[in-house]
Amino acid sequence: MQRVLVVNAGSSSVKFALFDEAFVEMVSGSATEIGGKSQLSVGGVKSPADLPDHRAAIAACLEALAEAGHPVGSLTAAAHRVVHGGAGLTEPCRVTPEIDAAIAACIPLAPLHNPANLAAIRALGTLAPDLPQYASFDTGFHAGQPEVAIRYAIPAEAEALGIRRYGFHGISYDSLVHRLPKVPHRLLALHLGNGASLCAIVNGRSVATTMGYSPLEGLTMGTRSGGIDGNAVLRLAEVYGIEAAGKLLNSQSGLKALGGASDMRALSQAGTPEADFARAHFIYWAVRHSGSMIAAMGGIDALAFTGGIGENDAEVRAGIMAGLSFTGLRVNIGANRENREKLEETGSSVAAWIIPATEEIHIARQALALMRIEGGKTDGRTAKD
Repeated sequence: MQRVLVVNAGSSSVKFALFDEAFVEMVSGSATEIGGKSQLSVGGVKSPADLPDHRAAIAACLEALAEAGHPVGSLTAAAHRVVHGGAGLTEPCRVTPEIDAAIAACIPLAPLHNPANLAAIRALGTLAPDLPQYASFDTGFHAGQPEVAIRYAIPAEAEALGIRRYGFHGISYDSLVHRLPKVPHRLLALHLGNGASLCAIVNGRSVATTMGYSPLEGLTMGTRSGGIDGNAVLRLAEVYGIEAAGKLLNSQSGLKALGGASDMRALSQAGTPEADFARAHFIYWAVRHSGSMIAAMGGIDALAFTGGIGENDAEVRAGIMAGLSFTGLRVNIGANRENREKLEETGSSVAAWIIPATEEIHIARQALALMRIEGGKTDGRTAKD
């Protein structure tokens, strides 16, 4: 049996899930608060752990897998979510020393994410040197966008620093496209969660997205401001300093700043004017940016919601879809209230779906597909073993 270990490493956490060749989850867990009051969680059971760094966290995860009957020797491959691949890493690939170096070269573009992604890759390489590792990149899905969509209007020497629109949530969007009942010609995809973005997808390919050089741009988010004038950013840096301004925009803004909480459920239950305004702000900017994405596609045939808010918050979905009624979208109110997969009324000009996020499965699928392309041989095992 083939077993793919999917690893999603953050700055202070490591999430993992083990899948078989049918992409059924066998076991999952996480190591949290790395470097602090760490905890290891496997199958919903939490316990304190001494995890000073990512290497210790990966070692603890491997030990937990072994105790659950899945030792390293039984694994076929490990597959990692890597946030930033820059302009060069645009497709899933096997991790080699060259790929390791290329991921490291992207650290200036994603200083909060790529170091953790790389730490997990290197830890596994040390602890399980015979285990093949693969990487899927959140930026990769957007790499084929036209130059006019990705280029900022700045001098060439500034662009040479890597300052361009990359877009994120690419693994989520790629997975969504593969899971649709049918792939429409012009699809508006809405990944709505603590981090939120939209993507204009034509014939299965990204042509525009709301996030840019970093995940800060675009929609109002849980703790991120979303779009903000560059001169306003310069003013914040002047008053607070660069580091504090960055923390303000990324960790202290968005829904948290407007409504007092970054969680949509908490805002919905709060019932305060501030919380209601925060939710309205989120919906307004989602609709407004949707118009931009629809213009980039030259129209719309379907839309699809994914992510925690997109899948579960019927009121937010209703607000966004009401704002898009000019497209000919007609919503089945009962279907939306009950979180059904299909949301539009019969006769609607635009189809609408809820597609649950399955990024980990998609990463595992990409790793196994690469193994088959490589000839079906990995460390003495074949894709049929």
